[in-house]
Amino acid sequence: MNDRTANLLGTVSLAVADRIATAAQAVLKHAGETPAAVVVIGYGLGPSNEQLRRILGLSHPGSVRLVDRLVADGLVERQQGQDRRAIALFLTAEGQKLRDALLKERLAAIRPVLDPLSTAEQDALGALLHKLLAGLPKSDLDRCTLCRLCDDSICTDCPIPADFRGAQRVA
Repeated sequence: MNDRTANLLGTVSLAVADRIATAAQAVLKHAGETPAAVVVIGYGLGPSNEQLRRILGLSHPGSVRLVDRLVADGLVERQQGQDRRAIALFLTAEGQKLRDALLKERLAAIRPVLDPLSTAEQDALGALLHKLLAGLPKSDLDRCTLCRLCDDSICTDCPIPADFRGAQRVA
């Protein structure tokens, strides 16, 4: 293990995370897990509050407050779930518009970090990142949590494809 490489990766990771958080705050005017909630709900699979809670790693009351705020802001609507006992969460048209803007700004915030690299170096880094992600935990909940801010329209060959419906099976 090369500690210097690990240290540099950690620093770059924080720089990218900070850029994403700043972009998300600018678009949604909310921080914390709000951006991830909008992205996850926006996959259109109608997660329940419990599924969302598990993916985001929130307490039940924290998740309820988050969803209540998103509903009050007109970004999310509650619909009848498939099993009739659960409520399914979906984005409103305004929520989808903000999700699209969030994902666009997320990429715009990350791109400058890659600017010092040539196209060939970016391709090589992409292959290495793919390999690193493929080696991470693979439970449904792990994948959903890792992909909670991913733009699924771009990452079509994901090394850890997240099945957001599968998160309900995780105990």
